[in-house]
Amino acid sequence: MNRSTNRRLLATFAAATTLAFAAPAFAQEGAAAAAPDATVGKVTGDSLTIGAAGVYIPDYEGSNDYRFAPAPIVLAKWHGFGLQILGNRASVDLIPDRGQWNFEAGPIGVINFNRSDPDAIKDIRVARLRERGNAFELGGYLGVSKTGVITSPYDTLSLSVSYRHDLTRAHDSGIWQPSISYVTPLSRKLAVGINAQAQHVERGYANAYFNIGPIQSAASGLPQYSTDGGWKSYTVAAFVTHSLTGDLLHGFKIVAGGGYTRLLGGFARSPIVTVAGTPNQWLGAVGVAYTF
Repeated sequence: MNRSTNRRLLATFAAATTLAFAAPAFAQEGAAAAAPDATVGKVTGDSLTIGAAGVYIPDYEGSNDYRFAPAPIVLAKWHGFGLQILGNRASVDLIPDRGQWNFEAGPIGVINFNRSDPDAIKDIRVARLRERGNAFELGGYLGVSKTGVITSPYDTLSLSVSYRHDLTRAHDSGIWQPSISYVTPLSRKLAVGINAQAQHVERGYANAYFNIGPIQSAASGLPQYSTDGGWKSYTVAAFVTHSLTGDLLHGFKIVAGGGYTRLLGGFARSPIVTVAGTPNQWLGAVGVAYTF
């Protein structure tokens, strides 16, 4: 397996990695909030991967009720530049690939659906809290990755940090997210990986999704509560992708992943979590994709 082939193989795996982290974001703060922002693996040469998946997600951030939702997968590579559309998250890598060391930078856009549809929330107390509009979060990321670091000349370790801000005043605040990912191909048909990340949110985010004022308390029956911004959560996850047609570089493949998110500090102590939900959040995604 040469290095160019390996980069293309790892890029197909990025769909499984990012999609599985996007899963909780459909019910929470947006796909980028639980997705690695730097591309996991690089493509040498042009390629296009499209697909769809079903994701298993909490009803809202902090819920102990779950539901299924659909998610699109689009990965494109052109002259070294990259595009990802995964669930409700889109990002672009504006720095062309160079070799063993690669740097990434570009914009991120996320549509945040957290608590924007009370009918999708099973817990009647949380459903009675003030409805939140969809938030459009726009920002950017910086990242670096190296191929050939631990198990073989073909594995990849990636580090990234991103920031995005709500432009629609649904929560009118910003989100910082550091992330580290490791992925390795086991063959031309199989690749696996792991990821860890954390989120630091500003005060507006806490006020929109975790605080409960007097009017909301009276409507829901949940006690009043207030917390500030800070480190909101951490996430760990694992992923796998397997070719259905003999080669991850072309044809159909299955992508799957699962992970665990833990809410922290004042966010974990909010009544929507301690009374109506849980700080322990689980997620999963299974889908099919095709690489041209």
